[in-house]
Amino acid sequence: MHPDQKYIKALLENDHKLIDEIYKNNASSIKKYLLSRGANEEEAGDIFQEALIDTYKMAYDKNFTLTCPLNAFLLLICKRKWYNEVQKKQRQGVTNLEDGVFIDKEDEQNAEMHVRQMERESLVMRMLDKISERCKQIILASYTGISQEKLAESLGVSYGYLRKKKSICMSELIALVNQKK
Repeated sequence: MHPDQKYIKALLENDHKLIDEIYKNNASSIKKYLLSRGANEEEAGDIFQEALIDTYKMAYDKNFTLTCPLNAFLLLICKRKWYNEVQKKQRQGVTNLEDGVFIDKEDEQNAEMHVRQMERESLVMRMLDKISERCKQIILASYTGISQEKLAESLGVSYGYLRKKKSICMSELIALVNQKK
């Protein structure tokens, strides 16, 4: 169980102080990420809200236990939700020139590039579920912005061990991703 499990408990118990802390610590960085991936302000806010609701439902229905930092977990949920949203928009089709609407080729290319990036991220996330729990924990924790020294301390390992283990885990993940390409 990760120390951030307290936030899962806070969602279940409607602890306003800790829920405010969740927003303070996570909302702006996740919103910034989603905006960089093509979401607008409203979509980014909605996706963050939905991620919190999904987290609450998992905790309530499935007795969910957090094994990684909450910010990494929420970012993962938001990435997947945004990917699904982009996919849904893609399936609805694009109005073409015969309909009297001009489509900016650059926007279309950017959207396609974004979808490919989301597909790559989705593949990585699926393969992340196939590696050991410890490797998954180390990789996800490494992307939280915490220094490697502090991360090693929080995981109860030496800095040297963390670097070596992370390298091994990343190699394993890359090999799995490359197999699925």
